[in-house]
Amino acid sequence: MTKNQLIESLSKRQPDLSLQDVRLAVDIILESISSGLAEDKRVEIRGFGSLSLRYRPKRKGRNPKTGEPVHVDGKYFPYFKPGRELRMRVNSSPSDGD
Repeated sequence: MTKNQLIESLSKRQPDLSLQDVRLAVDIILESISSGLAEDKRVEIRGFGSLSLRYRPKRKGRNPKTGEPVHVDGKYFPYFKPGRELRMRVNSSPSDGD
């Protein structure tokens, strides 16, 4: 689901809100989550999950094209841990038949 699809879906579920109001609310939520992570804060949404930063230490890697060793600096990356309710809901849903 893309951001626009999410906005359209929420707008259909809440017909009393305009599309612009829903778009603004989604933008504010996403910006708040991004800002929190940028400030090294943990973001928790009960029933859904939590987002935090994890550190990946520096390492030696390889250029996939040439096979040459390259130095990869350490960096932080966002990590999502699903909440119990989300895990239960996902695991109880019927499979697509893959």
